[in-house]
Amino acid sequence: MKKCLSLSLLSTLVLASCATTTLNKTDFNSAYNTIKSKELATHIKAFASDEFGGRGPSTQGEKLTLEYLTKHFKEMGYQPGNGDSFLQQVPLVSLEASADMGLTIGGKTYEYKKDMVMGSSRISEFETIENSELVFVGYGVNAPEYSWNDYKDLDVKNKTVVILVNDPGFASKDPDLFTGDAMTYYGRWTYKYEEASRQGAAGAIIIHETAPASYPWSVVENSWSGPQFSFQKENNNMDRVAVEGWITKDVATEIFNKAGLDFNKQKQLAAKSSHNADLGDLTASVSVKNTIKKSISNNFIATLPGSEQADEHVIYSAHWDHLGTDPTKKGDNIYNGAHDNATGTAGLIEVAQAFASLPKNPKRSITFLAVTAEEQGLLGSKFYATNPIIAPKKTVANINMDSLNLLGKVKDVSVVGIGKSELDDMLQVAANKQNRTIGGDPKPSSGGYYRSDHFAFANIGVPAMYAGGGTQAIDDATATYRKRMGLILRGCYHQACDHYRKGWDLSGAVQDLQLFYHVGFNLSEQKDWPKWDIKSEFQRK
Repeated sequence: MKKCLSLSLLSTLVLASCATTTLNKTDFNSAYNTIKSKELATHIKAFASDEFGGRGPSTQGEKLTLEYLTKHFKEMGYQPGNGDSFLQQVPLVSLEASADMGLTIGGKTYEYKKDMVMGSSRISEFETIENSELVFVGYGVNAPEYSWNDYKDLDVKNKTVVILVNDPGFASKDPDLFTGDAMTYYGRWTYKYEEASRQGAAGAIIIHETAPASYPWSVVENSWSGPQFSFQKENNNMDRVAVEGWITKDVATEIFNKAGLDFNKQKQLAAKSSHNADLGDLTASVSVKNTIKKSISNNFIATLPGSEQADEHVIYSAHWDHLGTDPTKKGDNIYNGAHDNATGTAGLIEVAQAFASLPKNPKRSITFLAVTAEEQGLLGSKFYATNPIIAPKKTVANINMDSLNLLGKVKDVSVVGIGKSELDDMLQVAANKQNRTIGGDPKPSSGGYYRSDHFAFANIGVPAMYAGGGTQAIDDATATYRKRMGLILRGCYHQACDHYRKGWDLSGAVQDLQLFYHVGFNLSEQKDWPKWDIKSEFQRK
């Protein structure tokens, strides 16, 4: 019998409540080393192939993706995770706005994609706002816990609100305002549309800026045009604003000037305290014509039953979907999504293989969940969280994989949302084996903890880990490679050029997958469940 590892974080020793197991160190290491670059590359290449067509939900690409996952998990000896099925149906509706639209403000009509992208979340063939009064509502935040309300003393019924992206903490860099440079959920576009709807607005327009959004305008063009997915709801989403969308900073500056306001001064005021302002007598008009298609997409779920506590599960997750194919685009019109997120989906298979290679199943069940429609607002994971196959009270933790490290080996591990739970301590144990240190998110302003599928688990109280990569190259050669490849990856985010490349250094991805396996292994064997930090906004419900 072997004792499980003690947990250490920096100089603090945190002892795990350990239970004995028949799985010894040799078994653990043998499985650990089954995770290899060659096999990982094979799976990435398959998911990101042109044949899979960009893996759009409810397409032939989805069918091929699910068949591939089912085949490999069956071969590894995994059982269907949803009764006798590997699939969980997710009822979706696709809304595709006609490109034949123009946003008219102050006598000028702005061009679709070039100046603005508009749409509607309502399951309706036609939505419009006509001469809707414009109101600037700062960051569009109503947060009582921060004593902040940009809608204070303001009636926006039948009006269109204009909103800054991100939150006041990012703009002010004040560590005592919200969470400083680290984006909160209040900074996410999803929240801003939701709050505008709660306030009774007719329309909601977000002003895009690359730094606070953490992505360029081209991402807005590609991600918010074409089919947009949401859930099929009885109310047809009629509780949402009629029209929602984005405008460029240049358009916003022009609009503010027409209203006799200085855009930059208004931004400064909005970053200091709750703020709103009328935009003179300016109004907005735009019509959205939707093509509606209802469909069924699927989450994939597979389980390796625990040898002793089979009803308790450690869940690994990744989203299998990407943006699909754009038939209106000339040239390369397939958004292959190799980095985002063929890498994470392939990673599920590699970690699953490591567990399957153990001579005996771990004590707790290990479950792998590949979710749909992440690119459309985390829909697959939200659906799972609302309709969990495994009860939250039986879910020990979630380990999420999204866009693995393709920049080579590193000396550290970046933890998105560091300090939120005891999973950090367990990650440090795994990092110690690789002589790596752990640190926070290198880009907290992007709000990464609220932008991937682990967030759905956190919202129902399940400790969720989102980590990987790092900033410190293992050697000079890797540092040089990182500079070159980093530019390519950033430039290809949500672009057609995000395809598989033979020159990728997958050694860093393997490092991280071994970390994730290590953390999950310890979670499956130790007695105690990980807890949220007392200051975390997430707690077991």
